[in-house]
Amino acid sequence: MRVYYLREAEVPVLYEQVQEYLRYGIELNPGDTLFDVGANIGLFSLWAYERCQRNLQIYAFEPIPEVFEALKLNAQRLAPVTMKAFSFGLAQERKSVVFDYYPNATALSTAYPEGNQTRATVEQAIKTALANPDPREPFDIWLLRLFPSFIRSLLINYKLDELFQAKPVYCKMHRLSDVIRDHSVQQIDLLKIDVERSELDVLMGIEPQDWCKIKQITIEVHDHSQRVDRVCELLKSHGFSKITIKQDPLLQGSDIFNLYAIR
Repeated sequence: MRVYYLREAEVPVLYEQVQEYLRYGIELNPGDTLFDVGANIGLFSLWAYERCQRNLQIYAFEPIPEVFEALKLNAQRLAPVTMKAFSFGLAQERKSVVFDYYPNATALSTAYPEGNQTRATVEQAIKTALANPDPREPFDIWLLRLFPSFIRSLLINYKLDELFQAKPVYCKMHRLSDVIRDHSVQQIDLLKIDVERSELDVLMGIEPQDWCKIKQITIEVHDHSQRVDRVCELLKSHGFSKITIKQDPLLQGSDIFNLYAIR
């Protein structure tokens, strides 16, 4: 598959990550409807579309303007009725928000940069990968092993400084229930949320009458202020009886967890 992108180095990393969304009983089948919240360039949507025999209704959301342009180009490869790309994010209310946009690490851009532990998490993930060789790992990780440890540390810090050069960007936010109403959505077979610390904002934008339309949820949760527990309680209160919480081995010790919920 050929895709449009902003940074080629991100593509294989994101491609590995998006396949984690369909685990622990989460399924997508031909004819289903997917809400891809925090779509980035749309790799999960494209991968799921192929997996569902090119029969999937997709609503993809990406608030960062530069990233959205790549998402839009990828969406245009499909029929407009099949994949709708929206140039806004989802939140508790309709508003404009300032994001810290990382042009060299677009998937890590966030509306919550204060107290953000993402840099430390990425550094720890690199060190964990270095200590645990994997044939699927990026070439950069293999190359780092060739250097002595002190040079390796300098190279890692240099790379992190490059990745986390932030640029403030104003982004539009809408409510998920507004999208459901405006597009007459009757059912969401999978709501996937990966929004770098804004996950609870997305869920709070769902009105009570719309929760029953959502059949499955895959969500990356940053466990700040017991957010994993708060998200679990919210989902249970709206009828999600099977909830699985997992953490990627590379992210052990961080506050990042994947949550899978089935009604």
